[in-house]
Amino acid sequence: MSLPTVATEVDLTRENAVFRKVVRRIVPFLVLCYIVSYLDRVNVGFAKLQMSDDLGFSEASYGLGAGLFFIGYFLFEVPSNLLLQRVGARTWIARIMISWGVVSAAFVFVTNEATFYALRFLLGAAEAGFYPGVILYCTYWFPSHRRARVIAMFMSAIPVAGIFGNPLSGWILDAFHGTGGWQGWQWMFALEALPALAVGVATLFYLDNGVRDAKWLSDEEKDVVEQALAEDAAHRTVHGKVWDGFRDPKVWLMSLIYFCFVMGQYALTFWMPTFVESTGIKGNLAIGVLSSVPFLAALVAMNLFGRSADRRRERRWHLVIPSLMGAVGFTLAASWSGSTALSLIALSFAAAGVLTCAPLFWSLPTAFLGGTAAAAGLALINSVGNLAGFVSPYMIGALKDSTGSASIPMYVLALSLVVGAAAVLTTKKDVVNR
Repeated sequence: MSLPTVATEVDLTRENAVFRKVVRRIVPFLVLCYIVSYLDRVNVGFAKLQMSDDLGFSEASYGLGAGLFFIGYFLFEVPSNLLLQRVGARTWIARIMISWGVVSAAFVFVTNEATFYALRFLLGAAEAGFYPGVILYCTYWFPSHRRARVIAMFMSAIPVAGIFGNPLSGWILDAFHGTGGWQGWQWMFALEALPALAVGVATLFYLDNGVRDAKWLSDEEKDVVEQALAEDAAHRTVHGKVWDGFRDPKVWLMSLIYFCFVMGQYALTFWMPTFVESTGIKGNLAIGVLSSVPFLAALVAMNLFGRSADRRRERRWHLVIPSLMGAVGFTLAASWSGSTALSLIALSFAAAGVLTCAPLFWSLPTAFLGGTAAAAGLALINSVGNLAGFVSPYMIGALKDSTGSASIPMYVLALSLVVGAAAVLTTKKDVVNR
């Protein structure tokens, strides 16, 4: 063994140790933030079990209200992410969390469709910038070849929120119903808003804006991180101006791919309780417990695929395979809707595929976007893609009302995932496989 080889192995061992330290410090807190975010975003799916009857909402009205979140999200996404880069991650992420906690708590005062629609829009506006802001924040700390696993760990918050949040929401609906003159869904909104306020305040004291601000790293460790980031940045297309990111055709291709994946993601998160209830299950707690099963499957799949993608430094097929898994899962769920057990198997397969796509997707745009336009480009991809969060729940509600069938929306979702998989294969492997 030559001396340069020994030196390289020692350097790699040292680098791995430093990045393990960075992961332990940053990732668990970001996961906690996203669990709280996702719970407040999608608990409306459980509120529907009582709210629709209490306030007289149709399936389409609920779907429209659930989706309006993403119109506010879309309109405020890019400016929010640009402000994060200007004022710093710590302050801006804290602002986002505190403001969405306040809006989420205000849902206890919903009395009709108009107030429901208005608050869902405001919640989207308040939360805009959080997710792409965290993705951007990860680029400050992790090079491309480490990022897929980190983002998969971060996005484990989605299934974790489902695993624990679904039974919790179902329990609150039943246990607090009628207490103090409030309905169960009002208590659910009030209680589940509190963590956002608490974690938002904690963010001000815990997060650092960048490597040089991290007092928990030595100067030598900071140098290791910055050297790895500099070597990674040399492979990116560096855009000097914000608008350069908007003119890059690859950014719009990424937006299409993400749109297709998000169609499936929010179908699951907004409609899962209703899907489970439609198989004949009664009781909100029972619905909550069974609704958590597909998210357990997703938690395992996300991390297995994320580790494999980083180890092999292969991105495209690690996205295509889970997206096709999701398509198969939705197709089987449409065929097996009469059986609770078979439906849960199909929905677990769909969740494992769909929710795995989201974290692995972000390794594609972050592999080629760099410079000032990265903040705008990532926010644009996320905001355009998340318009599917409006289209998907509204489409499901409208089709259910017009056809009386829950199967047709499932086939539409499966087709969307197939289109997304095909679009992934149009990317150049030498650009994204790093």
